[in-house]
Amino acid sequence: MDAKEKTAQLFFVSNLMEWNKKSNKRLMPWKGIKDPYKIWLSEIILQQTRVEQGLNYYNNFVKKYPTINDLASANENEVFKNWEGLGYYSRCKNLIATAQFISNEKSGVFPNTYDEILGLKGVGPYTAAAISSFAFNLPHAVVDGNVMRVLTRFFGIETPIDSSKGKKLLSTLAQALLDKKNANTYNQAIMDFGATICKPKQPNCNHCMLSSNCLSLNFSTPEAFPKKAKAKSKSNRWFMYFVSIYKNQVLVGKRQKKDIWENLYEFPKIEFNKQPTIELLKDPEHDELLKKMGLTISEIPQFHVQLLTHLKIHACFMDVALSRKIQLEHFEYVNIKSLNNLPFPKIIAAFIQSNKFSKQV
Repeated sequence: MDAKEKTAQLFFVSNLMEWNKKSNKRLMPWKGIKDPYKIWLSEIILQQTRVEQGLNYYNNFVKKYPTINDLASANENEVFKNWEGLGYYSRCKNLIATAQFISNEKSGVFPNTYDEILGLKGVGPYTAAAISSFAFNLPHAVVDGNVMRVLTRFFGIETPIDSSKGKKLLSTLAQALLDKKNANTYNQAIMDFGATICKPKQPNCNHCMLSSNCLSLNFSTPEAFPKKAKAKSKSNRWFMYFVSIYKNQVLVGKRQKKDIWENLYEFPKIEFNKQPTIELLKDPEHDELLKKMGLTISEIPQFHVQLLTHLKIHACFMDVALSRKIQLEHFEYVNIKSLNNLPFPKIIAAFIQSNKFSKQV
């Protein structure tokens, strides 16, 4: 590192910490606490989730499950129901597994080293750094979206942040900048700075204590950072759901395979690799299910859409009044009034609430 780079880094750290001391007014319920359980809970909820969306979920989980032992002993369907709408349901599965592991194998005591925390299910380097620094003040730098944006703008880093080279570069730089004696304060400061001053759109450069040395601002291009590699196009999946009702009982099943929405409930369905037509429904592989339901389809219902990170889900729903009780593997009948007790993907939960039988739920 040459003298110019060293000077820039010292300027960055000293001014960031000064801003945090004098001007950082950002409030969050988990900020400043030392309980590793609550910090871990907030970090898992906020993975791939905006703070504004995750805040109510965090407050609800802390209220329902005030300790990790409470979460570990909770009914799994209930936990998934409380997670409903937050997405990325593998996080919830890992949340339950980790709570049970710590409760049963660690006597409810949360691990207190970076390596042990990193070994927990659903915990990667960023989450382990956040928990270990915020709960135990261990010297590990956090590198989330806010941090990457601040660093790439200030230091003018053009390497794509979603490339292996970019991730390594930023991780090394973040660790070099870390105030190791005050890791918890520094990590929270840079994250808050990215969220309130160095925002993705319309950054508040006029009130930025780092602006005089910010390379991206010197070239009038802060919103061009961070750089990313070409975005992947979303793939499409098409689901035709059959809302099969027999005497006020609905046929539902828990998704079994490792796929989107694992452990959530759904109605029987046919999946297509393109938008279904009446002709596609005549395929022999679909014939058995349709015959079992006594169903002849002459018109395809309107499709609803749910966007996931790299996936576009198209779903339509067909009401089926069963004349007899049919049996399908991995499916069971539940009373219509019990549907609200089960966790469903967002697109199905929205349908249930808007459907004609929603008043019975």
